[in-house]
Amino acid sequence: MACEIDHVGIAVCSLDESLRFYQETLGMPVSGREIVEAEQVAVAMLPAGSGPGASRIELLEATGESSRIAKFVEKRGPGLHHIALRVDDLAAAVERLQNSGAKLLNEPRRGAGGHIYVFVHPSSTGGVLLELIQK
Repeated sequence: MACEIDHVGIAVCSLDESLRFYQETLGMPVSGREIVEAEQVAVAMLPAGSGPGASRIELLEATGESSRIAKFVEKRGPGLHHIALRVDDLAAAVERLQNSGAKLLNEPRRGAGGHIYVFVHPSSTGGVLLELIQK
């Protein structure tokens, strides 16, 4: 299974405050902002390289109290939430994960940017929440 880092997800209390740091201090552009209603999250994507396949930083702000991001920030505070990897064949990756006994947190579904993704529980990955995204 070939993997590439797609993005690093960072939970934040405020997109606007966080964007001031990333844009003004680091000089990173925002490639897109959107709200993913199903996840109750506002997202801002910042390319961390050049070219169409560049890795990105994904800032995540909860839009509702029952959002996973709201619960994460309440329990742990803002910070690194997950690492996302692009895979050539998400269905095959999911099958391999299930056959190996890995714990998946959702069925493949559409998320920010229209990508199809699945999350793998940290207990199956050595302590890191991992998101796999169909290339």
